[in-house]
Amino acid sequence: MPAKYSHVKKRAASARKANNAGHNQHAHSNPHSHAHIHSHRDHRPNPLIDKSISQAMSAVSELERCIARMLLLRYEQDIARLFSTRLFSVSLVHLPTLMMRCIGLCGPGWVAHNADSEDIKDFFRSAIGMDMRQAGERVATKSVLWSYTVLRHFALSNGVAICRKRGLHSLHLLPYFPALRAHLDALEAAPSPKFAKPTHLGPLTEGLEALEEACVLKYGSRIGAGGAWDASWRVKVRVGYERLVQTLWRVAHEFDVRGYGLVLREKLTSKWCECGCSTDHLGEVCERTVSEEELESGVRSGKQREWDGRGSGVYGWGTEEEEDIWELELDFGGGVERAGAGEAEMTVGELTEWRYIKAEREKELGNVAFKKGDYESAIQHYTSANEIEPEMPHYQLNLAAAHLKLNRWMEAEAACDKALSQHKSGKGYFRRARARKMQGHVDGAIKDLRGALHLQPNNPEALAELASLVPAPPLGQQGQMQASANGSREATSRPAGSAHLNYDHLHLPKPKPPKPLPFARGERDTRKLKFLPMPVSLEMPVDLASAEAFMAESSKGKVPASTQVRTESFSYPGWERYTVQRPE
Repeated sequence: MPAKYSHVKKRAASARKANNAGHNQHAHSNPHSHAHIHSHRDHRPNPLIDKSISQAMSAVSELERCIARMLLLRYEQDIARLFSTRLFSVSLVHLPTLMMRCIGLCGPGWVAHNADSEDIKDFFRSAIGMDMRQAGERVATKSVLWSYTVLRHFALSNGVAICRKRGLHSLHLLPYFPALRAHLDALEAAPSPKFAKPTHLGPLTEGLEALEEACVLKYGSRIGAGGAWDASWRVKVRVGYERLVQTLWRVAHEFDVRGYGLVLREKLTSKWCECGCSTDHLGEVCERTVSEEELESGVRSGKQREWDGRGSGVYGWGTEEEEDIWELELDFGGGVERAGAGEAEMTVGELTEWRYIKAEREKELGNVAFKKGDYESAIQHYTSANEIEPEMPHYQLNLAAAHLKLNRWMEAEAACDKALSQHKSGKGYFRRARARKMQGHVDGAIKDLRGALHLQPNNPEALAELASLVPAPPLGQQGQMQASANGSREATSRPAGSAHLNYDHLHLPKPKPPKPLPFARGERDTRKLKFLPMPVSLEMPVDLASAEAFMAESSKGKVPASTQVRTESFSYPGWERYTVQRPE
């Protein structure tokens, strides 16, 4: 019998011995002893013991919930901070390349006039979405290590012993729970994690200088010859670059980090054990890595602040050593290649691409069924796609569209809820507004339509739908509202019932006119451009499920080179694999 339960057996044996002695020698001489023996025999509850056990378990549960919540909030902050570094890197490296491709087709002033166009925004949305679907794989390991480092430093500063092999035991932190709770309260009170330009990384001067240098090298013969390449070409390029960067950050703000990293999020919420074993397992897994890193590099100066797990969870934390982890290969194996393997083994990064291909295949089958009017089959395919890639919100939007066709308003609203928890899109708001309207939730529908118009102010469908839901003002007020909508001259030039005039009535902010540019719009600046992902060929495992199962069990994080594969061609949105074309 395990040692911690041995007292149960001994107590039962001593009780039987005392019972026999009482019957043979002094059966009635010790009433208290007799009552004690009787209580063991009848297993009657002891209120004092039960209360103390209940209080102890409640304290442990509260501690574990506090630790799990800390890990989750710091995880969200880590995603926001690390992906902000990613966006800065994109601004510095990839946006100049994008501008050069646009300049080659339409001249140096096109980007300045069109940086806020829906085509550019949609390109940014697709590329950011593909990056964010990898947030869990790229951030979870670092975040957990950093947060464990925080708990470890906190324990050491309070004299709590840490086992070299099994790490920190959460029960040892019980006396210091008030301090842990205070840190959690500070995390809860902090602003919601959002993407923001890292202030410590400075301006984007390097990117602008590289862009101007590339223009001189490629178009030097045209500079000064008049036309688009007149004396103001540098101003056009600079303004275009600045506006393109601003658009990138505005689009990034549509994404919510709290909807990503679902695997770790699920472990920290529904699968986190409140008895203490989850935190103990965390210590057992992380202790060796953390202690080895400290032995190798030591604690760096400036990193010894309280609750600073090398950056994790510190609002506004920054260092020049912060890396763009989205540029790293997703290969968690490390280690030496297996003996006898003649080919390169398949990595985690490749499997993420294969999962995307498989999900897209399911989506395409769903689209075919949707066009045929077979909405039940479409729902099955869209559901399969979402199960394969749960962090791609457009599968949920497709599900919502199919449910709307079948008049399943509640299911459509739920699908939109999931999509909007990751990405605030005009489609998501508009489809949820329709689902809410059909359920009689008019106020919720109006709120969603305003959300859609906040993202797409000129969406005619959303404007018309909102105008149909908001009661018309009294006749006496209509003329006043139309006259004040955007000046009496503009108001009288539109129909009296036009939704464009009723921004005050619809409680919508009036569209802001674009800021004037220091140069005129040319004919080439009015052209339309399309940003299309380039098709890529990839060898994909024939049995993807078996490959993923092997990956889960393999310590190297790779599948064997003998895995059967087939060549697949697909479009993979990203910052490097795309073309810029003029529509025919």
